[in-house]
Amino acid sequence: MCLAREEEVTVVGEAANGLEALRKARELLPDIVLMDIEMPIMNGLAVTETLHTELPQIRVLILSMYIYDEYVRRIIKSGGRGYVPKNAPPEDLVRAIAAVHCGETCFSSDVAHLSLNQRLNDSAPTSPRSSLTSREREVLTLIAEGLHNKEIAHQIGAGVRNVETHRERIMRKLGIHSIAGLTKFAVSQGLISVHYDPDSK
Repeated sequence: MCLAREEEVTVVGEAANGLEALRKARELLPDIVLMDIEMPIMNGLAVTETLHTELPQIRVLILSMYIYDEYVRRIIKSGGRGYVPKNAPPEDLVRAIAAVHCGETCFSSDVAHLSLNQRLNDSAPTSPRSSLTSREREVLTLIAEGLHNKEIAHQIGAGVRNVETHRERIMRKLGIHSIAGLTKFAVSQGLISVHYDPDSK
């Protein structure tokens, strides 16, 4: 409703879950994707990372209620171009979209500080998931979400044998040979969401 009033903004598609968002982005090739973090099937950060690798011309702006350090680090690592809290005024969202469209990033000062710290720590060893292709990360995410080969094949529009091949390659590359292990890895890498409880600290 906020964006519909803006003459210079055209909403070309909407998605109910992460996998649908990825599929529509590939199909519609929008300038900007406004991405939530918590979504069914495939979380927004995993989708953002895949788009950053596969379609870097699409700029992703994260819209979420979360601003915990770990989420900020994941936004930056995934290639997100900005972050707008869900409780921000509509005009802030519009300004953020305009800024990202012009090639700028849009982070608040506290988020920018975390971004700088993250860049200083980027000399750490590369994550094992960097060896996975965008399709393999997509399949890994769906495996971790509990989908079977036939269900994954239907979701990504591929054959069951193709999914089995991806599964074998993922396990070989990561050195993990169980579904439980793959799920634990996906959680640790932020490919699937685990609800963060600030009171657990």
